[in-house]
Amino acid sequence: MGATANRWLVLVAMTGSLSMIMLDQTVVTVALPVMSDDLGLSPTGQQWVVNGYVLALTALVAFGGKLGDRVGGVRTFRLGVAGFFIASALCGLAPAGAFGEAWIIAARVLQGAAAALMVPTSGAIVISAFPARERGRAMAAYVGISQIFLAIGPLIGGLLTESVSWRAVFWLNVPVGVAALVLVAIAKPARTTRPGRIRAGALALLVGGLGASVLAVQEAATWGWDAPLTLVLLGGGVAATATFVVTQLRVPDPLVDVGLLRRGPFLGDVVVNGLVQFGLLAAVLHSSLYLQDLLNYSPVQTGLAVLAMVLPITVAAQLGGRWFDRAGVRPPALAGLAISTVGMLAWTLALPYLSYPLQVPGMVLTGFGLGLTISPTNTDALSRVRAAERSQASGVLQTVRQLGGTVGVAVVGAVVLGIEHRGTRGPDPQVAADAIAAGFAVSTAAFAVALLVATRLLARDRVAADPVTAAEALA
Repeated sequence: MGATANRWLVLVAMTGSLSMIMLDQTVVTVALPVMSDDLGLSPTGQQWVVNGYVLALTALVAFGGKLGDRVGGVRTFRLGVAGFFIASALCGLAPAGAFGEAWIIAARVLQGAAAALMVPTSGAIVISAFPARERGRAMAAYVGISQIFLAIGPLIGGLLTESVSWRAVFWLNVPVGVAALVLVAIAKPARTTRPGRIRAGALALLVGGLGASVLAVQEAATWGWDAPLTLVLLGGGVAATATFVVTQLRVPDPLVDVGLLRRGPFLGDVVVNGLVQFGLLAAVLHSSLYLQDLLNYSPVQTGLAVLAMVLPITVAAQLGGRWFDRAGVRPPALAGLAISTVGMLAWTLALPYLSYPLQVPGMVLTGFGLGLTISPTNTDALSRVRAAERSQASGVLQTVRQLGGTVGVAVVGAVVLGIEHRGTRGPDPQVAADAIAAGFAVSTAAFAVALLVATRLLARDRVAADPVTAAEALA
């Protein structure tokens, strides 16, 4: 598909959806300790406020891409925004007391489900609106603008939590979402549909398999890794997910076109994104808990402190996008992964000292490296498939990416809780700091593995034009 005349307005419109999703993730991590006091959240409940959202997004993002094919990306996007409004209102209305934890987690799951309708369609629309030579710059803006919302989210969330209530952070989604819908109406992005079926059995296998697997890993620290319930859930979840993959390879119209993963460069982009998200989301969650529970930072101070990692992501995303346009994915991604791995290691080593200034160099390096990595790998993945495959490719990419974040929160959370059973609010801050450092070591390892995968699988060539079939080339 060639460039569209209003491509920059389309970019702004689609960026609004991603910005809303990123904003919601950030403000929740800052408000989480105060929310925990009000609703009586357990340490596991704190993790599920984040993990329930990401798990729903992970399990349903492929469905969102498929629904976009069937009824149109714009219609699916609007449906997702409306669902996000409703779920955000339910989050803000969560009752204190015995039902508070279950309510807020259920509402967060609904938010994740609504976000799953927006993420794959917006990314595919942006890529399709721009010619290959401009995609790095466009995707850098798409990612970078959303990172600005990520950057100001902790500060605004902290101010609202201190001056109004933690509940007010969820109402931030309303003006951002309204703005996104208005821009969509003005920009009028291309409306395309493709025939196909959404098989309920395949969707049930995907959601059930991922949900059971992540629940088992998340609760293993409490139940025990050898507990019957853990083993049953984990075994059943892995079996269901494997069955889903096998059946998707055999059907002509799959819910998730896992056959795309047979293409080496695309596989490299997807795996790198999954591993990066594995380490990043867990680090963001536990960093906010660390700052407030162990260093006694206020929500506003925590929001300002997290900027040491977030702002470098915003700056480096622009550099990475332009570097991608000139040289392809490999140079910026390899440099970024090397920098972020060193940064995460430095951050990990500083945590036991219970000193924020010692953590800043590692936070800055981690953020800068991630900024160089995320935009180029996303752009390259969606540029290496034909326009007709782009929604499916976006579904695969986002499923693996969000699954990485979900499993990362579960695994790192299990490590932290396994060392400090009472979480970051236990009686000994030093033990809690050491536990979080052990969790960060897992994130560091994930970044290092991503660097190894990138060295082997990322493409050495630069995409100069959209791939086409032989029939399309002769047309």
